[in-house]
Amino acid sequence: MMAELTYEDTSRTLQTARGQLHYHEAGDGPPLLLLHGSGPGVSGWANYQGNLSAFAEHFRTLVLDFPGFGTSYSCEENPMVAALPAVLDFLDGMSLDSLPVVGNSMGGNIAVQLASRHPERVSRLVTIGGVGLPVFSPSPPEGIKLLVQFVEDPTREKLMTWMESMVYDPSILTEEFVEMRWRTASDPDALADVKKLFNFRSLAAMRNRGTNAADQVGALTKIQAPTLITFGRDDRVTPLDSSLVPMRLIPKCELHVFYDCGHWAMIERKDEFESVVLSYLLRDRKLAPVL
Repeated sequence: MMAELTYEDTSRTLQTARGQLHYHEAGDGPPLLLLHGSGPGVSGWANYQGNLSAFAEHFRTLVLDFPGFGTSYSCEENPMVAALPAVLDFLDGMSLDSLPVVGNSMGGNIAVQLASRHPERVSRLVTIGGVGLPVFSPSPPEGIKLLVQFVEDPTREKLMTWMESMVYDPSILTEEFVEMRWRTASDPDALADVKKLFNFRSLAAMRNRGTNAADQVGALTKIQAPTLITFGRDDRVTPLDSSLVPMRLIPKCELHVFYDCGHWAMIERKDEFESVVLSYLLRDRKLAPVL
């Protein structure tokens, strides 16, 4: 097994025409891109620090901070709009062609956009929540409402309430983890970027389920890469029934559901998540995952 990986040892930067992108890199072998979710205090490291060693055993693992998150450049526009161009800049700047992409929540959404609009760039696709359309569940979901409440009135108590909605078992929210998220989330610049994405206007838009639904459905049908959708059965941010549409419409799609798990499967069900995803990513290789 690899030695423990630290933030400092894996931290890298790439200068692009739009600004500086921050990322983490570890491991050798074929490249693998990990894309993080959204929300207060999030970054590539916050989402995937616990998984980096496992993936780096088999891949040159790259964990990108989107614009407006981590220490990548701030963006004038909605971070969701800025994310895909930044991913393309990153792939070009790193001279990367087709590679597997793993995305959590917002990162899964951006990975879907990448795979549907630029199919030549994605060899395999893995998503963790965040993809699809709610079929039965109310919209906006509980987790997004709590997130907006924090953004509009950022207190540590409201951050904790939102974070508890992200998981099945709140005992995994250690003081160290909460403090890491609070330090970043309470930074005025970081908060301003998150507020461009989550606010009362965005909640109102989510109540209209028809908004961009046709575009989302169309994107799913254009994905050529073999795709694994993973969901937590108890996800209160993107409820499980959201998986039904992409499961049916993505041509080469599989679905894995983690029981007793919320929105952060890679954290809450770390060992099972790594086993399932590595087995999928390594399926076309003779090398079996060592876990």
